[in-house]
Amino acid sequence: MQFSERLSMLRRRYSISQTELAQAVGVSRKSIQYYESGERYPRAGVLKKLAEHFNVTLEYLTCSEESMLQGAFSVDAVVGEVTALFSGGSLSEEDKDMVMRVIQEAYWDSKGIKTTK
Repeated sequence: MQFSERLSMLRRRYSISQTELAQAVGVSRKSIQYYESGERYPRAGVLKKLAEHFNVTLEYLTCSEESMLQGAFSVDAVVGEVTALFSGGSLSEEDKDMVMRVIQEAYWDSKGIKTTK
């Protein structure tokens, strides 16, 4: 997931408008629109304010999922654990994606953030 997609997702999860987010971090609504469309990238100070506003790390906000997973855990390692739960059977790529979605949903649920649009 790219920065633009992650910003849009976070804004929707918190159910705030582009205008409200812009006011909260001190930029124009048009700037938020540019960030979410991928046309522009915010300066460091704005990135920091966005991360603070959503209570996430700069790394989470700006890095791809693949980059973050390299330092923490791999999808295959998590799926390996899940596979072991099901008596060593193998999971299709579709099932692996579903497992990761469930893990993400559980994480957001634990933070009290709704994930449905």
